[in-house]
Amino acid sequence: MCGIIGFTGYIDAKEVLLNGLAELEYRGYDSAGVAVFTDKGVETFKNVGKVAALRNEIPAGVESSCGIGHTRWATHGGVTKTNAHPHTCGKVTLIHNGIIENYHELAAELKNGGRIPQSQTDTEVAAMLLDSLYTGDAYEAISEAVKRLTGAYAFCIMFEDQKDVIYCIRKGSPLVACMAEEGAVIASDMVALLKYSKEYFVLPEFNIAKLTKNSIMVTDLYGNTVTPTMLSVNWDMSAAQKNGFKHYMLKEIHEQPESVKLTVRPRIKRENGAVLPDFSEDKVPDELFLNAGKIVITACGTAMHAGLVGRVLIEKMIRVPVSVEIASEFRYADPIVDEKSLVIVVSQSGETADTLAALRLAKEKGAKTLAIVNVKGSSIAREADYCMYTHAGPEIAVASTKAYTAQLAVFYLIACRFALATGKFDKEQATEFMNELEAVPEKIEKILEERGVIKELSKRLTPARDLFFIGRGLDYALSCEGSIKLKEITYIHSEAYAAGELKHGTLSLITGGTPVIALGTQKAVFPKLISNVKEVRARGAMVILVTNGANTDDMEKGICDEHLVIPACKDEFAPFLAAIYLQLIAYYTSSYRGLDVDQPRNLAKSVTVE
Repeated sequence: MCGIIGFTGYIDAKEVLLNGLAELEYRGYDSAGVAVFTDKGVETFKNVGKVAALRNEIPAGVESSCGIGHTRWATHGGVTKTNAHPHTCGKVTLIHNGIIENYHELAAELKNGGRIPQSQTDTEVAAMLLDSLYTGDAYEAISEAVKRLTGAYAFCIMFEDQKDVIYCIRKGSPLVACMAEEGAVIASDMVALLKYSKEYFVLPEFNIAKLTKNSIMVTDLYGNTVTPTMLSVNWDMSAAQKNGFKHYMLKEIHEQPESVKLTVRPRIKRENGAVLPDFSEDKVPDELFLNAGKIVITACGTAMHAGLVGRVLIEKMIRVPVSVEIASEFRYADPIVDEKSLVIVVSQSGETADTLAALRLAKEKGAKTLAIVNVKGSSIAREADYCMYTHAGPEIAVASTKAYTAQLAVFYLIACRFALATGKFDKEQATEFMNELEAVPEKIEKILEERGVIKELSKRLTPARDLFFIGRGLDYALSCEGSIKLKEITYIHSEAYAAGELKHGTLSLITGGTPVIALGTQKAVFPKLISNVKEVRARGAMVILVTNGANTDDMEKGICDEHLVIPACKDEFAPFLAAIYLQLIAYYTSSYRGLDVDQPRNLAKSVTVE
């Protein structure tokens, strides 16, 4: 959620922190602050709003080579300068990503010692606790503090009497670090480190990192030295820039042909004319699928919607029962999973708190686990039995686009490999399927070339207060994603419904001019979908109909107000292509409404707290 950066080294810390916070602003952007060591001690500067506003708070003469910085996404307390990080108590100054669940009880205890919080935040209570325990030994204070903290946290901590040193520890919330010529850098996301190094490590949970100008030393809570696993990124700084696009979201929509290619092609094996899915590099064995009596897909938000498509696909192709569970509900529902279950967890960041908790619960119950994530070395990637990476590169816009289609690509690969392993597909069928999957990027490019049509169409949606998506089967699964994409960046109330459910309540919401986006890409249910379109049209709806160019040559004229046709494809591949239309509709509608497309209100990119 929040953005964190710490630096100690040989260049101007103020600029490192401010530039890093600008890169991390998508993680939290209601306020920002930095604390730096100067000749006067620790000086703190913070402000409400964007990082640009923070720059104006810092006097030009401030010089420092060590400090910590933070962009906030509010959890405890309103958006005020007082609630912004960093927080200081006594000799302790810290920044925090996460939620301290027992902060209220701790605050009551600390009050007896004369420590009264000035803010409404749980973070300040953590600073108070550390200060109460600190007698000069940072390791001892941090070790004792984490024993008393309940919740999730990533802390960067400076002690007033240890100049130019930063201590860090985490539980749940991510921290990545690197050592570079300029000094030591730690942050909540690799995008803030990339300017300095492509080599980094993920700080293991409950390990303490001590950053000095010349080194990063990692120890466990008992003082034992830990050598973290070094990782590397295969993209450069330009991948995290707008590169001429007005918004990150538009750039990332246009990157989807490449991200789908990068996700699919390394998992293709060509032999004797056959084109087959191959998971040998992922080290995912066929036995994982052969031994699965049932599959549970668990995720949150857009990742969960990718799972809805995966469910329809796998059940149809493999005839194995699949359920899709919201991760935040899964962990509290006493789910029926055991050693015969395969639990697939999906997360772009690999740090989604509820999804990580669902993974741990599934493992406790004996299920085999397979992770679909985008970030190397993330918590979910490390803890799952098996992991398949989406190779989407960095995604900066809060509204996920290329991560979604990359996740779809992995589900399609899984479905085909599963079908091949269980004998539901022979090599000829698998080849046909994989050829169709390989054709997806080119067809996405064709849609992007015609985005001007969507731009004009979206003007009609700009004044809408309510909007509905309807579809059946795979189209309904995609409707859920289209709806969340629209509502999160346009602030238009939007809902997705299985089209057959219209008469069971939803039709009462359709009045004159209400926009309805109807997805009709599936031939088997197309006549039924058209009947539903007529129902909403009869009640005055303005209908945008999306169809498959392979199926709709004989479609009745005048059935809709706007008609979008995806390039011809087999029905099961239509979600990839129709998704691009829905993403563009959301993007252009938000842009016409004059909203912040990349950073919608109240939302953050990576949900690392419950």
